Amino acid sequence: MSSSVALSGCFENCMWASSAVFRRQLFLIRSLGGHCCRVHMERMQGAEGARAATLEADAEGVIRKITPVMDPRLYKGQAGKIAVIGGCREYTGAPYFAAISALKIGADLSHVFCTKDAATVIKSYSPELIVHPVLEESYGVRDDEKASVFGKVVGEVKKWMERFDCLVVGPGLGRDTFLLDCVSGIIRHAREANIPIVIDGDGLFLVMNNLDLVKGYHLAVLTPNINEYKRLVDKVLDCEVNDQEASEQLKLLARWIGDVTIFRKGKLDLISDGETVSKVSISGSPRRCGGQGDILSGSVAVFSSWARQHLSSTKETTEKSLSNPMVLGSIAASALLRKSAALAFASKKRATLTTDIIECLGGSLEVISPAG
Repeated sequence: MSSSVALSGCFENCMWASSAVFRRQLFLIRSLGGHCCRVHMERMQGAEGARAATLEADAEGVIRKITPVMDPRLYKGQAGKIAVIGGCREYTGAPYFAAISALKIGADLSHVFCTKDAATVIKSYSPELIVHPVLEESYGVRDDEKASVFGKVVGEVKKWMERFDCLVVGPGLGRDTFLLDCVSGIIRHAREANIPIVIDGDGLFLVMNNLDLVKGYHLAVLTPNINEYKRLVDKVLDCEVNDQEASEQLKLLARWIGDVTIFRKGKLDLISDGETVSKVSISGSPRRCGGQGDILSGSVAVFSSWARQHLSSTKETTEKSLSNPMVLGSIAASALLRKSAALAFASKKRATLTTDIIECLGGSLEVISPAG
């Protein structure tokens, strides 16, 4: 009898109510040449029953609950201060899309921390953004300067850190090794300051090569697309994506990384923090223009910060699935992007661009949660 079959027999007799037991057994199976196959996923599903069920989120209800009321007594900054860490020589559109989307939804201030080469370009897109040309790529730094430049870059961002309600890390970041090292330092300081972090784009490349950056951080959201999700599953679970058991696999992935929320983008969006799995399947747009993921990351940042404010200011009893601000923010962002994309497509059809969708964000939110 093969080791995989023998272990499969052991599975028949194990108590599957314990997630820790499942993780240990799955590790043994992989170590002995087994696979994270359908039968093992079914064991977890059978053991956890209703907890593994995927429920369609009441996304509009979430948006109405967490979106702050427009109050003339509020002062600048109380509706959200967002920062995007990204933007290099090659990529300037992505950080702009993420940052301007945050403003269009209702954040008061939106910052972009980028390289010097990207700063002037991003500033030219909109005077509404506060642009900091502080990031450095390795081509402009001698080896003997790297330690001091690293400290300077991280220090420049750190002095702003506590002013922010959420960071978006990754849009247009690129993969320069020195730049990624600097961003790793920024993420560590954000964790120390208890600042929520949305990881997207090249930020996911960084995190996948150093999971300790987000492991165990409950205020982190990863937003992988289909290909990024495949790489994440392969890296963490050492298996292929299982669409037949998509919810259970996503839930397991979030648990293995530890406390993070994972937003799996696709035909329908699945969101899990390792405890619950929520689904958003509102109709969006068939037009798949680039940049929608950047809109999403900026939107998650704003809604997550609003959800955090809402939960800290209310004492109402909520289900566990509705007490995680990163899950609530992800649900709200998913729904708003889908509705905005559908609205833009209804007008522009094949000519729909990311900028058209951004222009629909405010109107779509107004329909769901009127400002007054």
